[in-house]
Parts: sequence; C-alpha cells; structure tokens
Amino acid sequence: MEKYLKPFMLLQGALAAAIAWLSNKLGILFPMLVILCFLMAADYITGMLASKKEALDHPDNSAYGWCSAKGARGILKKVGYMAVIAVAMTLDYVIMILAGQVGLDVRKSVFFGLLATAWYILNEMLSIAENAGRMGANVPEWMLKYIAVLKQKIDDKGEGAE
Repeated sequence: MEKYLKPFMLLQGALAAAIAWLSNKLGILFPMLVILCFLMAADYITGMLASKKEALDHPDNSAYGWCSAKGARGILKKVGYMAVIAVAMTLDYVIMILAGQVGLDVRKSVFFGLLATAWYILNEMLSIAENAGRMGANVPEWMLKYIAVLKQKIDDKGEGAE
C-alpha cells in the first residue's frame, strides 16, 4: 500500500507547489480565474441540461436538444475567453514594463486582466441564470438586471468612463 501512496503524495505536493506559485505570481487574479473556470464548467453543464429539458418539452422538433456541434462551439468560445484574458494580462505586463522604462510608477499591475476576468465571470453568471430559466426555474428579473448593470460598469471602467 505504501508504494502507491508515495507517488500520490508527490503528485499532491507538486500540485500544491504549482498552485502556490501561480497564486503568488497572479495575486488577486488567481482566485478570479479559479472562479471563472468553475463558472464556465457550470455554464456548460447547465446549458446541456437546459437543452435536454427543451428536447423533452419538444420531442418532435429537432431544433431543440443537445447538439455536439453546439457543445463544441461553446467550448471553443470558452477557450476564446481565456485567450482574451491572456491578451489582457499581457497588456498589463507590457504597460508595467514600459512604464518602468520611462520612470512612471504603475501600481495596478493587473488592471486589464482583472477587468476582463470579472467581465467574463459576470457573463457566465448571466448565462447560468438564463440556462436555469430554460430549465424551468424562476429566475428573479432583478438579478439578471443587476448582473447586466455590473457588466456595463466594467465596460465603462475599461473605456475610462467614471
């Protein structure tokens, strides 16, 4: 039994070290990215469940139901989200490096990466709520509006509006 435990403990230690390193390097962005990943998985699952419910409600209509092409598009879209966040994080890094070269003190080193991540978190929350509505759950309209307002505030902040 011990010979199986040792590799597991090594893997666990390596994973903990990698998470600690990422957390140290990314700061506040790390927990935001973890939340986003969980929400993306939840959105995908709730989307599949909503499609299944619609297929049960409309058994003779092939427009309803889960489709592997739609699922693949959803996964590709989420990969695109991560690419946009990577671009935003790179922009933060370039601004920080360039500001240092010209003697400016830039304190917000994760501004664009954080904004993009927060925007996608709100987008996923909205999508999950919409999927819940498609499954038959009553979704409070105020909640959908509040999420939309928060997304707009992030858009405004990214555009420099106050």
